[in-house]
Amino acid sequence: MGSVKHITDTLEKPETDDRSYRVIELPNKLEALLVHDPNTDKASAALNVNVGNFADDEAMPGMAHAVEHLLFMGTEKYPVENDYSSYLSSNSGYSNAYTAATQTNYFFECAAVDESRQGTANGEVNGTKAITNGAVNGIISGVVNGTGPVTNGVAAKGKPKGPFYGALDRFAQFFVKPLFLENTLDREMRAVDSENKKNLQSDVWRLSQLAKSLSNPKHPYHHFSTGNLKTLKEEPEKRGVKIRDEFIKFYEKHYSANVMKLVVLGREPLDELEGWVVELFSDVENKNLAEQRWDDQATLTPDQLQKEIFAKPVMESRSLEITFPWQDEEPLYETQPSRYISHLIGHEGPGSILAYLKEKGLANSLSAGLHPICPGSAFFEIDISLTPEGLEKYGEVVKYVFQYISMMKENAPVDWIHDEIRNMAEVDFRFRQKSPASRFTSQTSSVMQKPLPRQWLLSGASKLRKFDPMAIVKAMQFLRDDNFRLMIVSQDYPGDWNEKERWYGTEYKVRKIPIEVQEDFRAALTASSTERPADLHLPHKNEFIPTRLDVEKLEASQPAKVPKLLRNDDLMRLWWKKDDAFWVPKANVYVVLRNALTYATPANYVKTVLFTALVKDALTTYSYDAEISGLVYGVAATMLGMDIVVHGYNDKMAVLLEKILVTMRNLEVREDRFDIIKERMTRKYKNWDYQQPYHQIGDFTRWLVNERAWMTHQYAAELPHITVQDIRSFVPQLLAQTHIEILAHGNLFKDEAKKIGHLVESTLNPRALPAQQWQLRRNIILPPGSNAVFKQTLKDPENVNHGLEYYIHIGSVQDVGLRGLLQLFAQITEEPAFDQLRTKEQLGYVVWSGVRPAATTMGYRVLIQSERDPDYLETRVNAFLLKVRKDLETMSTEDFEGHKRSLIAKRLETLKNLDSETARLWGYINSEYFNFYQVDHDVHQIRQISQQDLIAFFDHYVDPESRTRAKLAIHLEAQANPDEVESSPEEQKAQLVDLLEQVLYSLDVGVQTEPLAKAFAHVDISNADKVIEASKSYMMSALLPATRIAEVVTQLREAVPQMMIALKITPPVENGDEGVEVAVKAPAATFITDVRKWKAGLQVSQGPVSVVDLKDLEEVEAKL
Repeated sequence: MGSVKHITDTLEKPETDDRSYRVIELPNKLEALLVHDPNTDKASAALNVNVGNFADDEAMPGMAHAVEHLLFMGTEKYPVENDYSSYLSSNSGYSNAYTAATQTNYFFECAAVDESRQGTANGEVNGTKAITNGAVNGIISGVVNGTGPVTNGVAAKGKPKGPFYGALDRFAQFFVKPLFLENTLDREMRAVDSENKKNLQSDVWRLSQLAKSLSNPKHPYHHFSTGNLKTLKEEPEKRGVKIRDEFIKFYEKHYSANVMKLVVLGREPLDELEGWVVELFSDVENKNLAEQRWDDQATLTPDQLQKEIFAKPVMESRSLEITFPWQDEEPLYETQPSRYISHLIGHEGPGSILAYLKEKGLANSLSAGLHPICPGSAFFEIDISLTPEGLEKYGEVVKYVFQYISMMKENAPVDWIHDEIRNMAEVDFRFRQKSPASRFTSQTSSVMQKPLPRQWLLSGASKLRKFDPMAIVKAMQFLRDDNFRLMIVSQDYPGDWNEKERWYGTEYKVRKIPIEVQEDFRAALTASSTERPADLHLPHKNEFIPTRLDVEKLEASQPAKVPKLLRNDDLMRLWWKKDDAFWVPKANVYVVLRNALTYATPANYVKTVLFTALVKDALTTYSYDAEISGLVYGVAATMLGMDIVVHGYNDKMAVLLEKILVTMRNLEVREDRFDIIKERMTRKYKNWDYQQPYHQIGDFTRWLVNERAWMTHQYAAELPHITVQDIRSFVPQLLAQTHIEILAHGNLFKDEAKKIGHLVESTLNPRALPAQQWQLRRNIILPPGSNAVFKQTLKDPENVNHGLEYYIHIGSVQDVGLRGLLQLFAQITEEPAFDQLRTKEQLGYVVWSGVRPAATTMGYRVLIQSERDPDYLETRVNAFLLKVRKDLETMSTEDFEGHKRSLIAKRLETLKNLDSETARLWGYINSEYFNFYQVDHDVHQIRQISQQDLIAFFDHYVDPESRTRAKLAIHLEAQANPDEVESSPEEQKAQLVDLLEQVLYSLDVGVQTEPLAKAFAHVDISNADKVIEASKSYMMSALLPATRIAEVVTQLREAVPQMMIALKITPPVENGDEGVEVAVKAPAATFITDVRKWKAGLQVSQGPVSVVDLKDLEEVEAKL
């Protein structure tokens, strides 16, 4: 083996970056970036493979995606399928992966330091026993009981290496020796199918695939990338294809060390990280694969250009997309010509396309930019959200865009415009703050596939390094009248769609742009200055670019946890905290304008939403310069009143805030803009019903558990009756009386914070709103023994997915004892819930579990989106929870303490940036509990919890058969049925026998197909015990040794219930073991048919009460 090649230890990095870096190349040509972060709480690694769905076999779309799923399902060294996820969960971690066109990206994060290890003994590390190689050979993932070897948790000399090493070892094995176990194939193909079905009614996926399906069939961009059960299993098997063999062939063909980029981030010194990488990744095979490029085929053929595609969406939307085939700009990382072009076309200030289209009532928004496809090609896309008039006149919209392009081409590239873009990019990179560890490693491993100098891996395309006018002029030549196509999206126009896209069923129509229209477009692209509207021109100089970037760094042993209360009177509470942790020239200002009107009725809330939308609409042209200068704002209606948020570089922050406040105070409510925004809101409320069930279900839960809450359908019912005059008369009342709460946090001095408070008060000049009139937030209390069910039929007739939220009420959100128990229970059950309900039972792609906090109460929830009906899903959650009870009893002390340490590590995790600290502080303030030391209280409480405490908590609050449990289930029921045809009992038996044959084969049991089928001729396959007994009889007839039969039967007791679930074989209802048990003693369900009446019969919680005396936090000084 050759030596490790050191490429560089010097990377261009942000000013505040305290990390050390090293780029190396292993002898097998795998390139790795090592990152030493002395202060990180989380260690992370990501590996990017330069292969994606463009490499899919034409006959098996989705292969790359399927392989991504299968790599997680066990390796030769760690054969248990959930060993990796279980290990990460017990070490404060998680993992994920994604498949893109030309890349597949795998990443994880876990605790950076090992707080659990107190030494090792008897071959145990972190409570997990090492097992010999002989014990794992041939064991199938998901069948073996126990866990895989963890022998690499200790260094050769006996020095503990910590959790990161163990996670990295497991991770590396995906690329060394994955098993592609036979018995995981069916389940993972169903997982891929469920993921695809989740997206079937999503317009983002539907329109993206339509664009691809109408591209050059000889280019891999044309592919269907996700895959489904038909493309990956059913159809190949009909052709006699052994799908496992095909996945292994794909892996062997495309996974090679020389196309892999690895990023490893930890607290360990670079030399130690390098040693780990060399040890763990040197066995990845190098196949010397060639670089992938697609230069020989255009993404769109000439006859696919100058076309207009009319597409019918699921949601109520209207848009126009202009797509220009473009050059590959990856080699142009120093000049990035499209960045200059998109800056101008996508501008929203005076003179811009959008400002002109909005003034004419044709458009609501516009974005433009480069869309890289693959090495060799890209698109430049202009996306415009249209008004109803804009849809009717979409041809005029295109002409105005082309006239702007003609103006842009007529003017030579302007150096000061480029300087503004470059200088702002330089400032953004200079003060870039840390992101979560796994986000950094995942993104950076992807960047490493680009042809960048290695010292620029962090700065990469973030910075503009050269002004090359000729490169910009050359790029503009792609903006031609013979080099584009249009996509017009509308539910109404033209109405005569005549085709359906193959994979998602999108209705569409394609036609050649009429010759006379083409001539109009050509004329627009060549228009002279006298032929163009004078209102289309280049932008003015940006006055919002920050120039004052000084940061006063005050040394502090520990960042302060509590902001200072500079003012606390009837009109205002003003909180301030000078940044003492991140040292960037940025700040965040949060303002709540409490009032008694906004949430008094659904109509009032809708009026407030309309008002905030009109404010933002009026500010669009002015605020765009601030936005592209790193200063962003928001104005929104809330339950309490209205929120104003301004965050970014603090230099010009007060200028923008003043403009927002003046606009709110002096807003001229124009009827034309009101009509456009009202129509936009009408569509938004209608579209809510067409979201995925898991997006909708949370709103139903909040509606049911809040004492006072409104739903979207109630807003939609009020909107048609609201007039422009209603808004004009409502706004003065809205602003007349309020209580102002402000948090100013970041690079702001005390006087600056006080000036912000004065600015808000003096601009709005409201009367004080007495505390007795503030909106009181309270939650309903589910009574002990309750089992309430709310059912709702989903509106989307094409959606096949149901939704379940299984919510268990626990108690007050400020009960520190219960809060600690709930958090620990959620920590312990998160990975098992995912493993059982998604991975093993394949209930659906979306499976979540965890704490659900409300304003004053908290609970535990399990959320599932599935093709299975909610009643069935409830039985599976009940079965899972009953199994949890047994697991809590049998859990080792070391595992239990490990979960506690993992949870504590999560709670104590260092905040990564200014925004995350602001969000935490604002959460404490906005909750009205002001519990700034909540993390410390939680950690103290969690340390005290015993295993018996948690079992008692489970028995009282969670156990499905408990008479003291309080449960609410929300059932969202789909109208449509899945495409799958229910199998007959005979077909189910044949499928089960086939699956058993595969499992026995992978357990090294020789199988003869016909004798095995005969052994099941008269077996009731709905009974797991009888299936196992028949399997045992077959093995006895095959003369297997008794000890071997006993070993296999042990594996089958775990596997058979999973097979039955996967094949939808319904077991008899019994209170049995593992995957088939159900709760039989749960209280009878009460169905909620009248929400108001149901709530009226329940008690409500206390409202929020401060846990501290605010006077103790005041810093009293004379008002300005």
